[in-house]
Amino acid sequence: MKPTLSSRRASLLGSVVLLSALVAGCSSSPTSLRNPETLFGLLTPYRADVVQGNVVTQEVLGLVQPGLGRMQVRELLGTPLLVDPFHADRWDYVFTLRRQGVPDQKRVVSVFFDGDVVKRFDAGEMPSEREFVSSIDRPVKDKEAPKDLTPEQIAALPVPAKTEVSQPQPQGAIRDYPPLEAGRP
Repeated sequence: MKPTLSSRRASLLGSVVLLSALVAGCSSSPTSLRNPETLFGLLTPYRADVVQGNVVTQEVLGLVQPGLGRMQVRELLGTPLLVDPFHADRWDYVFTLRRQGVPDQKRVVSVFFDGDVVKRFDAGEMPSEREFVSSIDRPVKDKEAPKDLTPEQIAALPVPAKTEVSQPQPQGAIRDYPPLEAGRP
């Protein structure tokens, strides 16, 4: 039997309603299910750490002063990540960090030269070395702290068996040395 035009319309309408219901259901799902970092809100896939560039802290940047030569800057800050052939008098030090569990970080330091001498440098807010180390630490998830034992629980613990400590037997001949004298002639 051949489907009629009205049955085709009814099945098409039913398909549209079903598809709309599925799409509406996706938008009302919990945010953990829509998070691209997780798989169904249950599994977090491994994401490799990406660290690029030169770490520049306040302490190191304080050593860069106008009047330093290119080699001195290279010794202090390292090889620049970006050297633009169209801007030979500018070195850019870029640091980026993408690490799971830590917010992404990006810092840029630009050093401008006049010939082979530092003219000026531009840097945003640079962290101190201590601040930098604390910013790359992964947050430790709060684990349940061990609870103190009650006196009843301590009394219920098994007592370890005592073992005798045997004295090592001397090897070879036993010698009796005279006491040391305070002064010798």
